Amino acid sequence: MKDKLNNMITENFDKFLNSPYNVMKPKRITDYNKVLPIVELYPCIQSEGSRQGRPTIAIRTTGCTHRCWFGEGGWCDSWYTSIHPEKGLYNFNDIIKIYDQYPYITEMMLTGGSPTMHPDLVNELTHFAHERGILITIETEGSHFIETDYPIGLISLSPKFSNSIPKIGVSTPQGAIVDEKMVKQHNKMRLNHEAISQTLKYHTDYHYKPVWDGTVNTLLELEEFRKLHNIPMNKTYIMPAGDTREELVKMYPLVFDLCAERGYNMTGRDHIIAFDTKRGV
Repeated sequence: MKDKLNNMITENFDKFLNSPYNVMKPKRITDYNKVLPIVELYPCIQSEGSRQGRPTIAIRTTGCTHRCWFGEGGWCDSWYTSIHPEKGLYNFNDIIKIYDQYPYITEMMLTGGSPTMHPDLVNELTHFAHERGILITIETEGSHFIETDYPIGLISLSPKFSNSIPKIGVSTPQGAIVDEKMVKQHNKMRLNHEAISQTLKYHTDYHYKPVWDGTVNTLLELEEFRKLHNIPMNKTYIMPAGDTREELVKMYPLVFDLCAERGYNMTGRDHIIAFDTKRGV
């Protein structure tokens, strides 16, 4: 199954790159019992961005166009959906059931992996949100623009800068060695400015949530990106790099000072601070 998912990602690259702005034309999901590329489904507290602190239902997809490695900040904290993608476990009926179990929760968050690789799922969630009157947040690096039937309530945009490029020779969490092919795959759609521009124009609301590793180079890149897409400061949330509690504790003072000095918003990563590397929280 892991090989099939990796093949799917590779095949999708060509399909995405051959369409203008990498536009994804979604369909409706008709079989709610069909297993979807979802590896985690649980109630939690939104721990990042402008909705930080709000109760939400988390839906984590598997499969990703990227292979993010942040040096001392480690691999992406959901590497099991990207570098070593796990098998999907849940169907759309499971989403409905867990929502009905928690009637006081009025938000859902679709994260990954790269959720926009699954346009039909994203589109069906916009229908569900419209029918139930709830807010859907999609976390995305911006690789693909999905023209959903209903606009997504909140785009959580976290583009990947040069500090995310994996280094050749580094070992992945399951012992594979980064080679030139993996680096090329990561860079192929790392910054898709046309798709990002279309996404920000089409959907209801967004915030910009770049990861900062404490370096001047990344700061210059994230500010250049902000200006290129005319993103206001009040929609910009700087997030510290780090996939463990120890790494984040080191980064928090740096991000705190940067945001205080320059006027950015700061976002933490509360799930890591609270539970370290534990999954499903």
